[in-house]
Order: sequence, then structure tokens, then C-alpha cells
Amino acid sequence: MTPEHERLQAAQNSQTPWKKWGPYLSDRQWGTVREDYSATGEAWDTFSHQQSHARAYRWGEDGLGGISDDQQLLCFGLALWNGQDPVLKERLFGLTGPQGNHGEDVKEYYFYLDSTPTHSYLKFLYKYPQSAYPYADLVDENQRRGRGDMEYELLDTGVFDEDRYFDVLVEYAKADPEDLLIQIEVINRGPETATLHLLPTLWFRNTWSWEEGSKKPLLKVLDAHDHISTIEASHSILGSYWLHCASDERLPLYFTDNETNYAQLFNVENTSPYVKDGIHAAVMDGNTAAVNPQQVGTKAAPHYRLKLEPGDCQTVRLRLNQTAMPEAPFDQNFDTTLQARRQEADTFYQAITPFELSDDQRTIQRQAFAGLLWSKQFYNYTVQDWLQGDPTMPAPPTGHQQGRNANWRHLDAADIISMPDTWEYPWFAAWDLAFHCIPLAMVDAEFAKYQLDIMTREWYMHPNGQLPAYEWAFGDVNPPVHAWATWRVYKIEQKQTGKGDRIFLERVFQKLLLNFTWWVNRKDMEGKNVFEGGFLGLDNIGVFDRSAELPTGGTLEQSDSTSWMAMYCLNMLEIALELACENPVYEDMATKFFEHFIYIAEAMNHVGDDATQLWDDNDGFFYDVLHLPHGDRVRMKTRSMVGLIPLFAVMTLDPELLDRVPNFKKRLEWFIDNRPALKRNIACMETVGVGERRMLALCYATMGHSEPQDKLRRLLEKLLDEAEFLSDYGVRALSKYHAEHPYTFHADGQDYRVNYEPAESTSGLFGGNSNWRGPIWFPVNYLIIESLQKFHYYLGDSYQVECPTGSGRWVNLWQVASDLSQRLMGIFLQDKSGQRPLYGGIKKFQSDPHWQPLIQFHEYFHGDNGAGLGASHQTGWTGLIAKLIQQQAEYAKQSVLEE
Repeated sequence: MTPEHERLQAAQNSQTPWKKWGPYLSDRQWGTVREDYSATGEAWDTFSHQQSHARAYRWGEDGLGGISDDQQLLCFGLALWNGQDPVLKERLFGLTGPQGNHGEDVKEYYFYLDSTPTHSYLKFLYKYPQSAYPYADLVDENQRRGRGDMEYELLDTGVFDEDRYFDVLVEYAKADPEDLLIQIEVINRGPETATLHLLPTLWFRNTWSWEEGSKKPLLKVLDAHDHISTIEASHSILGSYWLHCASDERLPLYFTDNETNYAQLFNVENTSPYVKDGIHAAVMDGNTAAVNPQQVGTKAAPHYRLKLEPGDCQTVRLRLNQTAMPEAPFDQNFDTTLQARRQEADTFYQAITPFELSDDQRTIQRQAFAGLLWSKQFYNYTVQDWLQGDPTMPAPPTGHQQGRNANWRHLDAADIISMPDTWEYPWFAAWDLAFHCIPLAMVDAEFAKYQLDIMTREWYMHPNGQLPAYEWAFGDVNPPVHAWATWRVYKIEQKQTGKGDRIFLERVFQKLLLNFTWWVNRKDMEGKNVFEGGFLGLDNIGVFDRSAELPTGGTLEQSDSTSWMAMYCLNMLEIALELACENPVYEDMATKFFEHFIYIAEAMNHVGDDATQLWDDNDGFFYDVLHLPHGDRVRMKTRSMVGLIPLFAVMTLDPELLDRVPNFKKRLEWFIDNRPALKRNIACMETVGVGERRMLALCYATMGHSEPQDKLRRLLEKLLDEAEFLSDYGVRALSKYHAEHPYTFHADGQDYRVNYEPAESTSGLFGGNSNWRGPIWFPVNYLIIESLQKFHYYLGDSYQVECPTGSGRWVNLWQVASDLSQRLMGIFLQDKSGQRPLYGGIKKFQSDPHWQPLIQFHEYFHGDNGAGLGASHQTGWTGLIAKLIQQQAEYAKQSVLEE
């Protein structure tokens, strides 16, 4: 039990609120669906970055390197000015979806360097140019570039030339749950003396402007003493806090209100003489009338003018706590506590991965965890109130009330949720969240369980059983991976503590029964056990938009959707069997999911004339099948991740488990004896594997090397072929075969085409900011690795495949899984020349000592060279790298012990 483990335990038992304060402040609130009250649903345009400086938010707040309480009532963040910018730097800037040549994209350099799960210690770095931030240049140049061009990044503008920038490093350390030490270090990396205006800002989220009679909180100044300026914060719910600001001289303190500047934005009278951008006007324009001379309001900041010589570092200290006049808040105890929290963070992460790792591996893993934990955000969205509008505001247009999410009026969210990314995706996404929970469970299983639990609660899950996808369209369909994540988190905690949380497992299982039923009723319209589903999170992988009406009419019978459902069946079967060990009622449920899996497997693998024929025996691959209105079926022969997803549907059963559920075992044997036709071309319970284990899988496997019914071997021949799916950095989403052999489908006078595109997408589907036509994606790679491990558990060392295909190197499936893990890790690790494939040809990141140790966790990666693509801070599912690093180190230790 490290000190951080003890804090986690205390927080779990509600003894002390160690998690009350954290990095719950979003990096972007403007441009979100929540803040869009337009008729057309064009969120990017109706609340822009330009407006964000002067317009109060309705549903949340954003800030730079900031923190808040867990209801985001009181917020703290940085405001910076280099003397050149047209606005205070209070939040991160980026291109909206329509502005970017590949969709939305943040145009800043910031790094989440550290965090413990209780946020007893946090560390954040922001790199701030000393010349004027090139807002217009970034917009104009990216607008000029087409989809075939690279994105124009901040480094490309030249603002970091000659290292003319400031490193702004923020650390938070909790002396106790309600006592936060804040240290801000500013370093001038440039060759000349430069001045930075630093304004650490405290403000209340605006909760009072939307309904008559709402009580307004208050910030006010206390008399300065001993070079300490203090701001008092009083809130009717939160209580009172004080922000103490250390300085060598009396600080200017600016107070305004977190109210919209209607006069500037809409040319109407302001409701308050002091508005959200009042501090901006006072600092940058010298307009002292813009801030309240009485020094009261709902937004306030001290003003530090830091003049730094080249290489100089200056430190600013603040303290936020519940003591009005503490004794010596910045004495030696401040340093002692800060250093203790740093050391405790080191101790905690050493305990998480106690195996031998290189310094580089520990850096990558530590920053992956930091990114995940900094991406815990307060997510506030009551759809009913959003649709109908607020009593004190003009009613939304009719189109708004009938548009996006109109069928999700029950959704009422006000929780701390793991976000895919705090700028590009500052909202939860259901299938992303499932993958987040795997590495999160390594450091805070309780939080991971909470994430999975709340998505199935009645204020999130639709009454019909559907899980909400994401706020742009809660009704979209994501892959059903919630049961998989629930089982994996249960097993991770069980391994850590020796005991699984069966109450959590049973509660989520019961709700997932509703979700499973929704899938069966809504996505298998003809009752054939072959499923539709739409794009299923894979965006533009198909020939056409799989979420829209097909240009040919008819339906698309999807290999991936059907495979996801087969996997869902097996995940639910595993959970049911675990619960049945203590409650035999669940043996009936287990039988249900076993039978359902058998029927899905039969539908996918049956090759008769009357079958859907998702499996192509000539190619040895699974394809989507287009079912045309007149009855014909056409295989959509793209070699994509869609055809590899059947690998995910695999499960092994130990004989000891079957002996503990005798009724289930008896029913299985009856089914096998009495339904022989359903065993055709599937791996079933009949065949005994290593250790007398049994296996269920969509992809049948035999011990021989040449038997044609071995679908596993035939799929792996393509997966492990470097001319097809296998890259030096993982498994591509689309086979490289299509680089020279693009797939074209002609329909309704138009050609629809799929090419291999290893980098950014040239397709406009889904805004062009996501590409599944060649890059490497972590979530599906992780599932491939896990599936290969399961196959090896059953097949053993004697089952070997050629890896890579054609190399003459024969290895077992465990070794294949390890090889894939190493390739994925290789994206981030320095190679022999000290370069990280992640950063490609970006010299600053590859060679500058102030940039080289900093890791970004991209949404996906170049299929050929491993360079980072898409959202640059999507630590969510790319944070799986932390789990892979731990696994590889643990397996290496086990191998040494066995030898």
C-alpha cells in the first residue's frame, strides 16, 4: 500500500474526498453540441473560438492547464499574454471541422506529464510562443490546402524558430483533499530577454444566468499581508475557499464577472457592467474601467509581470484552500509537501509496473497514464433542458428542438467521465470509453468500474436499451464492447486484489441484457443472425457511408457488426458463467448466450447457396455482403479490418469451470449431441485443446498446416503479410493490397472507390478527420493481440504460423501476439538513432532536448512509418500502450523465471 493507494482506499470508502478536486476543466467548451442552440446544428459555427473569450458558457467551462471541483462550480486555470497576441491565452486554439483540411485539429503544444489517480499530484506543460500567435495564418493556410496535403501545424508557421517561446510548467499538489498547492514555473527558452504576463485565474461557472432567482456566488479581495494577496470565493453549495497568491510586491488584482459581453458580440446592452473579457481589456488595452474597482465579481486574477533573461526560470506560487488567513502558507512545508507528492507518484507507478522497464518505456507509460487521468472531465448535459431552452433566454428555434438528440430527452449527465480527448473530443464516446477503462483499471479500478456502470444507468441508457454513442448523435451505433470491458476490468481488479467485484459485474450484466436485446431486435431485422449496424465506429472504412441510406437500396450485411455480436455473446457468456458459480440461476443465461453464438457462427460461416456467405472460401477472408432490393447478394471485396474482426469472437473454457456449472455443462453436451448441423465450420465445445480446455470461436482452427477449413490460419496469412495488413508498427486497418488494386463499386451512375491510404484520409466521409483506410488503430490492434493470446491458450505451442508470412519463421500464436505488441510499442520508443517513429520528420521533437522526451498519443498512426495522425492528444484508447508495456515486461519476467 503506497501512500497513493491509501488515498484511493480512503476516497473509495468516502472517508476523505481526495478526488473532489482534479483536472476536470475541459480544454474546449466552445464548438460543442451542448453550447449550440441553432436550428441547423452547426455547433462549430454557432459558438466559435472568437466568441469564447467574451461569451459565458451554459453547460461547462474550459481553461488552460486548469482544475476544478467535481461539479465544476469553482475553476482555476492560467491566462497568459506575451505582449503581442490579440487576446489573452486562456484556452487552447484549433481549427474547427470545416476549417481544417482534415477536419478539426488543435494547434497548440501542451503535454500532460503526470497525475496520480486521486490527483494528489498533477503536472502540465504548455509551450507559449513569444511572438504573436498566428491565428489567421493557421486558418488561411489550412483552408488553402486540400485533402491530399499535409496539415499546416504551429511549428510550420515559424513562431518557435530560434526557440523564441516560454515553457510554462504547472504543478498541483494536495496537502490534504481541500488544500491545493500550485506552483507555476516559467522558462524563457529564447535568445533574448522577454516578458510574460501571467494571470492565474479563479472563476465560478456561470450557473445563475439561466433561471430566475438563481443565487450568484462571489469572489472578493482580502487585505494583502506579508507579500500575499488573497481572493475569497463564496458559494452557497460549495462553501468558502481562499486563493492565496505569493509575490515579492503588491500584486494588481482584477475582478470582473463571468457574464456574456452582449454589447460586443450581439450589439445589445450588457446585463452586467463587468463581463467575461474584462480582464483582457484591463491588461491588454489598459482599460481599467473594464474591471470592478470594488474588487468583487465572479472571475478574478492576480497579475504577475515576469521579465526573464535567456534561459531564466521564475516561479510563482499559489495556494487554494479553506483557510482565510493561514500561517505561512508558502514556508518550507510548501516545498516539502510538493516534493513528497512527486516522490509518492514515483512510488505509486513503480508499484503499478514493478517489472524491469527501460527509462524510455517508463516515460511513455507514465505520460500515457497522465493523459488518461487529465482527460477525466466534468460532463454536464441535460438534454431536455437543452432542447427546450432556459427561462431567462430566448427560446431556441423550432429546428433545434426537433433536431439532434431529440429522442434522448431522458439523458441527464453531470459526472466525471473519461473523454477520448479534451479538445477535439471533449465529450464521452461509448466505445472509446470501454478501451479507456483497461489502462484506467490498472491505476484506479473503482473509477473504471464507475465509468462502465453509469453508461448503463437509466439517466444515460435509452429506455429501449441502446447505449448513448456520443453527443453529436447519441443514437449512432458503436461496436458493442461494453460487456468485454466490464469483464476485463473485473478480471484486472481480481488479479490486483485477489477478489472480483461481483456486485459490479452483476449490476452491469443485468443492464446489458437490455442492450443485447436492443441489438437483436433493431439490427437483425430479418432474424437471420446477420447484423447491420452502420459505420460502427470505423468511419470511412467502407465503399460508402454505412450510416446513410445505400445508393443501391437494400441492406448491408456486415461482417464486423455480426462479428461484434458474436463477441458480445461470448463476453456475456463469460460473465454469466462467473456469476453462475455462486448463483445457478445464471446457468440459464449462459446457455442462452452459448446458443445465440452458435447461430451467429453458423450464419457467418455457412457456405450454402441460400446463405449470406460472409466468408469467401476462395480468398480466405470475411467480407460485407450487399443485399440488393431484388434479392441478389454482392460481396464487397475490400480487405479491411471488417474481415479481421471475426478473430475477436473467441473464448476458452477450463474444465474446472465447467465442473462448477454442471447444469450448463449438461445442456451444452445435449446441444452438441442434438444439433450436429450447427457445428459445421466452427470451433465448438467438442474438441479438447491444451489442458483439456474447450474453445468457442468464429474462426475454426485445426492442428494441421494445410487443412482448408482452418479459417484462423487463412486469416492470419493475410494479417501477417507485410504486403497486406502487417506493418512494422502494427496491423493496418486496410490491406496494402489496395494500394495497387483499389476496390471500385459502380452504383447509380457513380463509382465508389476504396484505396489504401496510410496517412490522413482524402475522403470527406465523417468530416475527413478520421481514416480507417490504412492507418494503425490501437483499439482493434489490442483486441487482435488479446484474441491471439486466447487462441494460444487453447491451441498451445504446437500450433504455429509463419510470421511474417513468407519469411520462413514459424512461431506460436503467443509469440505472434508479443511481436504485434512490440511493433505497437515501437511507434513510441526511440530507435537506435534516438528517433521516435511517432514524430516522423518533425525535427523539434526528434532532436531538441526540451521536446524529445514529450509524448503525444495520437488517434491513429501512419500505416507505413508509424507517424502520429488525427487527434494529437487522444490518450484514451491509445493509452492502451500503458497496458501493453506492462504486459510485455511481466511476460519477460515470467519467461526468465521459467528458464
